[in-house]
Amino acid sequence: QVQLVESGGGLVQPGGSLKLSCAASILDFSTYFMRWYRRKPGKEREWVATIESAGAPTNYAGSVKGRFTISRDNDKDTMYLQMNSLKPEGTGVYTCNAGRGAINYWGQGTQVTVSS
Repeated sequence: QVQLVESGGGLVQPGGSLKLSCAASILDFSTYFMRWYRRKPGKEREWVATIESAGAPTNYAGSVKGRFTISRDNDKDTMYLQMNSLKPEGTGVYTCNAGRGAINYWGQGTQVTVSS
């Protein structure tokens, strides 16, 4: 009934850019806070960025602040993550999350590999 599907991952060289998308099949998408998480190889999942339901404010992990930009289009029920100046330590599976109160939905993730 609820589905989050990430896309846009791939292989990129250090310093390059990628734009991820999260398409949400969910009722009242505009009422959810949306978040990006990532899981680096051999490490626990970590929070990357949040965008509130109205589109502002946005919040970022210190490791990506100034390089990543989270956005959403409530008319298209889609969230985005623009990633610039990518570093090798940015490699991992990026997953989107939709949250409202105690409710959380998760996608299955898209692989991002930053390597020379």
